[in-house]
Amino acid sequence: MTKVVKFGGTSLAEAKQFLKVADIIRSDPDRRYVVPSAPGKRFSGDTKVTDMFYACYDSASRGGDFEEIFQKIKNRYNDIISGLGLDMSLEDDFEHIRLNFIGRAGRDYAASRGEYLNGKIVAKLLGFAFIDAADVIFFDESGKYDAKRTIPILRERLSYTEYAVIPGFYGSMPNDTIRTFSRGGSDITGSIVAAAADADLYENWTDVSGFLIADPRVVDNPQVMKTVTYRELRELSYMGATVIHEDAIFPVMQKKIPIRIKNTNSPEDAGTLLADTDEPAENTVTGVAGRKGFSSINIEKYRIHDECGAVRKMLEVLEEHGVNFEHIPSGIDNFSIVVETTSLGDETDDIVYDIKKVTSASSVTVENGIALIAVVGRSMKSTRGVAGTIFSSLAKENINIKMIDQGSSEINIVIAVAERDYERTINTIYSAFVK
Repeated sequence: MTKVVKFGGTSLAEAKQFLKVADIIRSDPDRRYVVPSAPGKRFSGDTKVTDMFYACYDSASRGGDFEEIFQKIKNRYNDIISGLGLDMSLEDDFEHIRLNFIGRAGRDYAASRGEYLNGKIVAKLLGFAFIDAADVIFFDESGKYDAKRTIPILRERLSYTEYAVIPGFYGSMPNDTIRTFSRGGSDITGSIVAAAADADLYENWTDVSGFLIADPRVVDNPQVMKTVTYRELRELSYMGATVIHEDAIFPVMQKKIPIRIKNTNSPEDAGTLLADTDEPAENTVTGVAGRKGFSSINIEKYRIHDECGAVRKMLEVLEEHGVNFEHIPSGIDNFSIVVETTSLGDETDDIVYDIKKVTSASSVTVENGIALIAVVGRSMKSTRGVAGTIFSSLAKENINIKMIDQGSSEINIVIAVAERDYERTINTIYSAFVK
C-alpha cells in the first residue's frame, strides 16, 4: 500500500511539532511520500515563515536593508534544527537565497523557500530522499499547472525512490523560474504526488480532526463529518469551508484516490474520509456553510419570463462590467441576479442603467447586505421533508428567507438571508438536522 502524507504549517511550526510528524510517519511504513508546508504560527501573534519571506524579499527588491528580517528567518530554521538535534546546516542554502533576493528572483521564488527549506529538514529527520518540487512539478507558459508534463516525470522519479520528501506549494516554469500555487497550495502538491504515485490514500494532516459540519466560529463545537464526497466538498468549499484547498480535489478525484483529513495533534482521531461513496451519510445534512457580502439585482417587468433572451441580455450586461453571477431566481414578472457586492465596485448605477436599457424593465433595484448559505448532503435527495424542515425551523426563529435555489443534483439547497441573520440561520439549520 502507498500513502502520500501532507503536513500543514501548524504541524511543522517548531521542533516539537516535527517530532510529532516523524512519529506519525514512522508508525506506518506505507507513508512513503511526504509533502511539507512552510513553518506556520507557533502561537497567536506569531508570523508565518512564508509571510516573513515575502516581507524580506519586498525589502530586498527595493534595495533596502533586509538583513535583520533575513536573520530572523534563519533563526527560525536553525532553532528547529537544533531542537531536533540534527547534524545539518542550511547556511549554503541561506546564502544562495540571499543572493537571489538581491538579484530579484521574484516573489514566487521567495514564497517557495519556506517549503523548500522545511522539506530539507524533514528529509534529514526521516532519512528520506529529498526531491525538489521544481524538478518534478511544472507550469506552462501561461502559468497554469501542466499535468501532461508533470505526471509522467514525477511518476518516473517516484518509481525508483521508495521514500521521499517533496516540498509543497511550488514548481517551475518552462524558463526554470519558480512558480507557486495560490496560498494553501501544498494541498495541491500532495494531491499531484498522490496521483503520480497511484497512491491508495492521500492523508492531509492539519490542526483539526476532519471537516466540521459547520464553522466553529459560528456554531459551538460542531460535529466532525465521518465521510464526505467530492461533490459535497466542492459545494461546501465554494461557500467558504477551507480545511483543504479546493483545487487539491481534482488530481485525486480523477484517479478515485480517497483523502483522509487527520489531526497532527490528535493522530488517534478518525478524521474525515473524502471519497466517492454511495453510502448514506450519518446525518441527512453533511454540512452547512455560507458567506456574507452579496447583493441582489432585482428586475421587474410584466411577463418578462416570456421574453426570449431576456436573461441572456442581462448576463451580457454583467459580462461587459466584469461581474460574475451566483444565482438567478425567477418568477413570471421578475428575475433576480445574485452577485458578490465587491464585484459591483462603483459601477452599480451604470449596471442598473444598462439593464434597464436592454430589457425596458419597469424597475431595476439593488439590495445589498445579503448572505448565502448552502445546506449540503448526499442523503437529501432520498429524504422527504428536508426543505420543509429548513423553512419551518427558520420561520420559528422569525428569519426571513430572501431566495431559495436547489441544484439539479439535489445535494444542496442554497438560501439567501439578510447578513444580520447569518449566524442565527446557520445555528438554526445545524440544530434542526444534527442530533
